[in-house]
Amino acid sequence: MKLLLTHVPLARRQYYGARALAQLHELAEVTLHEAEAPLDPRGLIAAAQDVDLIIADRATPVPAEVFAGLPKLKAALRSAIDIRNIDVAAASQASVLVTHAEAGFVQSVVELTVGLLVDLSRGMSRAATAYHQGRKPEIKVGRQLAGSTVGIIGYGRISRELAPVLAALGMTVLVSDPYAQVDDRRFVKLPFEELLGRADYVICLAIANEETENLMDAAAFARMKPDAFFVNMSRGNLVDEKALFRVLTENRIAGAAMDVGRALDQMPSPELARLENVIATPHIGGLTPPASESQAFDTVRQVEALVKGEVPPGAANLKDWTRRV
Repeated sequence: MKLLLTHVPLARRQYYGARALAQLHELAEVTLHEAEAPLDPRGLIAAAQDVDLIIADRATPVPAEVFAGLPKLKAALRSAIDIRNIDVAAASQASVLVTHAEAGFVQSVVELTVGLLVDLSRGMSRAATAYHQGRKPEIKVGRQLAGSTVGIIGYGRISRELAPVLAALGMTVLVSDPYAQVDDRRFVKLPFEELLGRADYVICLAIANEETENLMDAAAFARMKPDAFFVNMSRGNLVDEKALFRVLTENRIAGAAMDVGRALDQMPSPELARLENVIATPHIGGLTPPASESQAFDTVRQVEALVKGEVPPGAANLKDWTRRV
């Protein structure tokens, strides 16, 4: 069986890892993408002409034309939980299987979120930058997390791990999610609008879909307290960035932190990242060896199942898959 791994060399080292790659080589004839730039659809078609399987990274789009141009392709595997860069409908029409990895990044994202909350509250990166530049840092009174109120939008896997951590730090935890039941008595479930008005920190962890597009718009930011902080750890398309820019530059909220945005590769937008009251990290929430390896080994297990003629875990469109290996 032949397989193409689309990751550029740096992404392969950071997001896939040598151990998972070694196991792939034991299972299939593996072709690696060695160029520094990600494959575009035309390049992907050229590189995958003779392969049975593609393992796609997040920087490689897999639109309908790819499935039309690769009649031998049996499955497109995504080494992450997010499969929005793959046209699943087109894959189903072409009878190609699409799979996703599990959320092996949860603990890493939780830790980064806590770090961003502390940084927002105490101005660590701002002071460190001043010292690096040879300037005397401005000394400001910080905020203690214990005794503050945090509002978490969305109650999925990350939120369910993050909420107990924040409660253990002494924070009052509010949750808003119309589709989730919150059984833990330490947390208070509230409607979205009420949570925004009560929280000192608003953390966006809702699922990115059509319903949540621009969930945090001008009206939502207007409901937040003037001394509240906004944190986005989900996806950039949940936020109306023009509205966020306005409230930050007009000091209508205290500041923001983000690991995601609408820039290339789901990174924070430079226009927001350069603001003095913003802390931005370049989409590194899951960039730790345990998180990356967890999702890489998910794809290894999927390839192993496909080699055996079995249904792999993480199948997104199983009922439409007829191009069997």
